[in-house]
Amino acid sequence: GSLLLAVHFYSLPRASPLIPSTALGVLLLILSSLLAYAGIRRSLRDASLFLSLCLTISVFWCGYGVVFILGGQGVLNDTGDFRNALVPGLVTFTLALLIIAVVGFLCREVILAMIASAVSLASAHEVATHYSTAFGSSAVACNYMIVCLVGGYFGLGRILYFLTKEKIALPGTDLATKRTHEPIQSTSGSVNHFAVTGLILNMLSASVFGCKLLGVTGKLFIGQVPWLWAAGIYQIGICILSYRAMDVLMATFFGFTSILKFAEGYCLLYLIWQPEEPSFPVPFLVVFSILFVVLALFLTLKSPVDGLYLLFYVAYCIALACRPKGFFEGGPQGMDVAIFVASALMTLIHLYNVKASAKIPTGRGAVKALLARSSVLKLREGADLHAPYLGYSKYADAEVLGYACSVLASFAITMTGNPQAPLATVVIPWVVVAGGILKLLGGSVAFARGKTLESSAFILYAVMWIIWGLARYGGLYGTTRSFHAAVGIIAFMLFNGFIVFCTLFLNIAWFFYSLTFLLIAISFLLDAIHALPAGYDIAATLIFGLVSFYCFLSALFNSVFEGSCLPMGSPIVQLSGVGGGMTKCLHLPARKASSVKRIADILKSGGTCGIPTDTVYVLVAACNRPDAVEKAHQSKRQAQDRPMSLWISSLKQLEPAKHLFSPVLWDFMEAAWPSPISLVIPRGEWVDFLGMKDSAKYVGTPQSVAIRIPDCSVTTHLIDLVGPIVVTSANPTGEADTTHHNQVYAKLGNKVVDAVLCDGPSPENIASTVVDCTKIDSGNIGFFRVGLIPKSQVKLILILFLLP
Repeated sequence: GSLLLAVHFYSLPRASPLIPSTALGVLLLILSSLLAYAGIRRSLRDASLFLSLCLTISVFWCGYGVVFILGGQGVLNDTGDFRNALVPGLVTFTLALLIIAVVGFLCREVILAMIASAVSLASAHEVATHYSTAFGSSAVACNYMIVCLVGGYFGLGRILYFLTKEKIALPGTDLATKRTHEPIQSTSGSVNHFAVTGLILNMLSASVFGCKLLGVTGKLFIGQVPWLWAAGIYQIGICILSYRAMDVLMATFFGFTSILKFAEGYCLLYLIWQPEEPSFPVPFLVVFSILFVVLALFLTLKSPVDGLYLLFYVAYCIALACRPKGFFEGGPQGMDVAIFVASALMTLIHLYNVKASAKIPTGRGAVKALLARSSVLKLREGADLHAPYLGYSKYADAEVLGYACSVLASFAITMTGNPQAPLATVVIPWVVVAGGILKLLGGSVAFARGKTLESSAFILYAVMWIIWGLARYGGLYGTTRSFHAAVGIIAFMLFNGFIVFCTLFLNIAWFFYSLTFLLIAISFLLDAIHALPAGYDIAATLIFGLVSFYCFLSALFNSVFEGSCLPMGSPIVQLSGVGGGMTKCLHLPARKASSVKRIADILKSGGTCGIPTDTVYVLVAACNRPDAVEKAHQSKRQAQDRPMSLWISSLKQLEPAKHLFSPVLWDFMEAAWPSPISLVIPRGEWVDFLGMKDSAKYVGTPQSVAIRIPDCSVTTHLIDLVGPIVVTSANPTGEADTTHHNQVYAKLGNKVVDAVLCDGPSPENIASTVVDCTKIDSGNIGFFRVGLIPKSQVKLILILFLLP
């Protein structure tokens, strides 16, 4: 990327640049996407700096490339347009990359620091060339050549490192050096490496309007939209990555700021169609400032400095509400300057504190120490802070953002707008981005956390907000109304009616949340058929907005504090296995050794558990606990033609009884296991060697027993801890096999299942193959069930290993 820009600036004095602007812009866009991927897939050692550098240059070249494309396509024709378009982004990245370089040098990350400082100097020189002819473009090219040389040196060092099998490592290129000295970060969400990039994106959007106020740029126009929308798109990405970092509060904050960035870009685009600036809905901005205040209070519990930083956005929203022309007025632009400075300071603090051993004080833990004395409010802590009830998830809960977006979208449409000029009031960004795009994000995260009903509702409401926002406020049907629009709204209402019914089994808050959205849908319907009573839509949006605000507060409280400070309520309708008894059945992630040990303890204590295997989920009990085996047998109404089977982790467990098995059968077991093959073998005295005692009568038939060694490390490790286990399918007799941990509890209920070891979807959708080995000594085998392993493969094992 730097080589392309170096060639471009060296050839700039020529009549025609060597690389056309459009081609250069497209190449920069491609490279920016590769840089973003490299940053996210960061190395273990340079987590914060490498990530911040890659993502920062990625967003820089993304906006930069689009500006070059606009220039190449003749959009930036007027004198000074190219300068007015580029300078806000260049100023931002000059300072942002300088901060990264300073921290890099302080933390002895010389390679990364040199790259950051070179790109920073290149941006600074480019700004100077736009304001003074004394500065030539060759200085910019020289700085980019430094990046090429440093990158080439690092690449050469890595190549030598691999070719010489780690014997030669040039200084600064050995990524393994000092790895053992790196501070080990917790995975519980205490450190969010992506926050730095989010703060830099806040600098970028503030720079566009701050430069206009300070006179650095001459006007606000379409040429600056690439910076704003690139910042908005990347900010949504940072929001998602913050959920991956288990940082709910910062993820919500970045979601809020992405809405502002898209709205700012929309306002500059509006000037293409109308010479007058658009107006802003005051109720929305007041509500937005309230949401920022609430979020700032909760963020103060984590870090007072971060909480104070959010107050700048509270003041920004108030300034927008006080000025009818919003972003184009001096008051909001003054707040943009303040946000730029505050974001730069916060970037330095966050980046330095992640890398350095000596920290800049931020007050982190001060409020926590005060709350430790309180008996009313107790902070939620621990490694499982963000663990969902069913299994585990790679994402923290996004319901806080989902409810907040409902509040924003509902109050945004309190402005009726002018049918003759629907775009003149800034409503579309608030409804489409907040109510639509971010709500889709919330629904997707909810689905990843196993919340099927909540995700369905969020996604349905997001689609509704997008369609209705564009139709009503985008001028798609103007003053006319359509029968087809009414039919579509009725279809949405029917879907929402089903969601309302399902929320009866969830909790009271969700019931009212989905029910009051019906009021919004009815408002849309009445408007579509020209029958909307005066004031009804305002009342409907206020009711839905207030219910959503309560859900927002409740989700925030429940994610930060223990107990139910603002409860969501219990299910209106209680059914066994649906909503009820949610605290009686543990759901533990299989990826944790501590979870497997806890399941083992439950089995040793006489419990029955659902566990993952190499095929489908099964229900198990310890062999030496007859009470547990009897519970599994009777509660499941085990069919006589499908007796319970026996699982072991190794043939060593049968070694003391080896003399009781025929050599042919023993050799066949060695050849067939571990695998999804269950062998039905003659019952005998060998059963007593496994300590089954009174459990034996529930396993197999009087003549035979099915036994298997599963090809699953989690399962075999559990058996090593517990001993041989008795196994049956994790579903009522006659029903389909269970292929997800969510289904175990849903199918069997808490009366049967004491705990579930969760591993997501099962690797296979069919059960094991059951082979009849009662007559194997005569060379004959049969099949009770053909499952995952086909008959031909089982017979091949018999032929290859046993028969001459």
